[in-house]
Amino acid sequence: MTAARKPGISARQIAVGLAGFFAFINLYSMQSILPLLTVDFGTGAAGISQIMTASTLAVALTAPFTGTVADVLGRKRVIVTAMLLLGIPTVGCALAPDLHALVIWRFIQGLVLPPVFAVTIAYIGDEWEPHEVTSAAGIYTSGAALGGFSGRFFTGLLADLIGWRSGLMVIAGLTLVGAAAMMLLLPREKKFVRSEGLLASGRQMLQHFRNGQLLATYAVGFGVLFCFILTFTYINFRLAAPPYSLSPTWLGSIFVVYLVGSVLTPLAGRAVGRFGRRHVMIPVILTWIGGILLTLTPPLWLILFGLMLCGCCGLICQTISTGFVTVTAKVGRSSAVGLYVTSFYIGGSFGAALGGIAWTIGGWPACVMLLIAMLTIMGTTVYFLWARRAPPVAPAGPS
Repeated sequence: MTAARKPGISARQIAVGLAGFFAFINLYSMQSILPLLTVDFGTGAAGISQIMTASTLAVALTAPFTGTVADVLGRKRVIVTAMLLLGIPTVGCALAPDLHALVIWRFIQGLVLPPVFAVTIAYIGDEWEPHEVTSAAGIYTSGAALGGFSGRFFTGLLADLIGWRSGLMVIAGLTLVGAAAMMLLLPREKKFVRSEGLLASGRQMLQHFRNGQLLATYAVGFGVLFCFILTFTYINFRLAAPPYSLSPTWLGSIFVVYLVGSVLTPLAGRAVGRFGRRHVMIPVILTWIGGILLTLTPPLWLILFGLMLCGCCGLICQTISTGFVTVTAKVGRSSAVGLYVTSFYIGGSFGAALGGIAWTIGGWPACVMLLIAMLTIMGTTVYFLWARRAPPVAPAGPS
């Protein structure tokens, strides 16, 4: 008898991981070099922050409409086309003569990103079995986490070695290589049910607002990025001040916690398969609160450990929430995921704005209070509003 071969990583798993990686390496490619850009363009922190705001605003505005288009045209076609186009605004950013042009190119870049990550999540919901969705979403989230870290870390490194403009050119070239890999590795969808047209797809999108489970999941997504942006923006001010006085290089290295989270997120599927979504989310949110509280302690190693817990818990919550959207939405999955993405990025915008108010009022302790309040709202939403009998979940192994 031939021994049963253990399933390994499939081409489609590699493909969804690459989609997450290249989307987020481009989205966060400018964040670590913002101080450098203030010098190059002769502006202050408030002016240069438009670079990040432009791309996230474009993502929030267009994500649900991207979904309606994908529900008509198909998943792979939209994902690969967007990946090919993504290199163009990245090159435009590298060649931008002034800040105004750079902000415009970043906005265009944000318009191209939702067809990559929102439609990839919808593809997962279509092509994987329900009990495998969270594991597949975990692979995607791991790729996204690695891309988010790489965008922040390697762009700064390239900026020091060859200049930020050449560094962005390198990222644009890598993105085109990634698009070619996606074209080869991502199987054409087999279970996709095409919408009757853009108008019908738009009606499906509006129907999502009648689904209480989806609305509750959108609220959780809002809270996830709210907490992420608030935490990893304003902790820098705490650690840059005495007695820590960390340099920008060391502050950028904090994002290594993303790598820890990217290792753990694929395991979320197994936990969900065994215990259920609600029973995993509540302990994860409580652990997240514990990590936030650790950042109030004086020892630097405890602060960093707390940030690691925050990063891991946030990525796990994101994995479970995105998987829940694709399972809950029976039709119009792309638009359902697009609405989730919109809620997610609006949450990040509010986290940055309200975090700034909290910091002005009471420094980092006030930020921690705001974070705990949001995490409490998230936990309450999951406990009371997520279905006690979610769609069936079997033990999730490699798919």
